[in-house]
Amino acid sequence: MTTILVTGGSGTLGRLVVERLRGDGHEVRVLSRHSRPYAVDLREGGGALDAAVAGVDTIVHCASSPKGDEQAAAHLISAARGAGVRHLVYISIVGVDRVPFRYYQSKLAVERLVEESGLDWTVLRATQFHDLLVMMLQGLSKLPVLFLPAGVQDQPVEVAEVADRLAELAVGAPAGRVEDMGGPRVRTLESLARAYLKASGRRRAVVNVPLWGAAYRGFRNGGHLAPQRAVGRGTFEEHVVRRLGGGQVGEESGR
Repeated sequence: MTTILVTGGSGTLGRLVVERLRGDGHEVRVLSRHSRPYAVDLREGGGALDAAVAGVDTIVHCASSPKGDEQAAAHLISAARGAGVRHLVYISIVGVDRVPFRYYQSKLAVERLVEESGLDWTVLRATQFHDLLVMMLQGLSKLPVLFLPAGVQDQPVEVAEVADRLAELAVGAPAGRVEDMGGPRVRTLESLARAYLKASGRRRAVVNVPLWGAAYRGFRNGGHLAPQRAVGRGTFEEHVVRRLGGGQVGEESGR
């Protein structure tokens, strides 16, 4: 079996990738800022990173941060080249090349670093995870009125399904840019918000507010969606019921 390093291996996605790979009998190293023995801050690099990648066949790069992603990727790639890593797998986001959102632009820059690294590589883009959408709605619903950006849709996907796909890619041959992975259907943010409110037992007025700026236009135009790659099976309703215990929540129209 191969030796695989998973960066961000204690995070929402990374820990599930680790579980699947270990379940298949692979030796897996978990790299994060606090995971021993491979506690590494990728933004700093250094000897600890070199030790973490030594003897590794494949790296699955799940670690991500609003700041410093490009620097972290550059350090990881340099260490991987020095260690003779054979395969680098990177998880990115659908729409990073279409929506001028700063975090997306950083993810696109990392994709380019991976492509130009000299390593054999695979890049998977996925739509937003159910977990992220729940986190956003939890924050927005703290007010008496839940304000949403008008005209925006989403296509959330179950993180466990993305983990399954990443684990599959990690043990396969380098494949370059593979087909995107989207949730089961495109939905309005309002329908998703109402499903969350029902599951959480909260009562809030929902108000759609027009915004401005290039990033908002990109989201409103659906640049972050992959309707032709609606391969996910788990629905948002199933996720929030499982997470919040709100009983049966019927899926609303994606109007």
